[in-house]
Amino acid sequence: MSNLVRFGVSLEDDLLTKFDAHIKKQKYTNRSEAIRDLIREELVKKEWSENKEVTGAITIVYDHHARELVTKVLDIQHDYHTCILSSQHIHLDHHNCFEIIVTKGKAKEIEVLYEKLKAVKNVKHAGIMMATRGKDLP
Repeated sequence: MSNLVRFGVSLEDDLLTKFDAHIKKQKYTNRSEAIRDLIREELVKKEWSENKEVTGAITIVYDHHARELVTKVLDIQHDYHTCILSSQHIHLDHHNCFEIIVTKGKAKEIEVLYEKLKAVKNVKHAGIMMATRGKDLP
């Protein structure tokens, strides 16, 4: 385990009060844990903005009865097979499906894949969860 370093932070009272309320709501045990997560989150965003090798998950919700939608979604996924590790298809009800697509590759390519899937007509909702391979995170 790496050595811990203690340092001081100066904040306005109002900002600290809001931060303490945030960490209580998020169930952090202390400020240090919350600050570590905020720093890691920024480092992950940096990896994505620098087009590094990253991982993530794309989610889409759609009505599988929509004409040719499933074919379009699958065609897009096949076009990006090099950055898709796996996908899972879940039946939410008789009409609606939820798909999770786990990705790994250059950030820009994954973002293009996400934008293409999101833009398919009759996709009701799409989201992306940006993550890191963790290689450079302490």
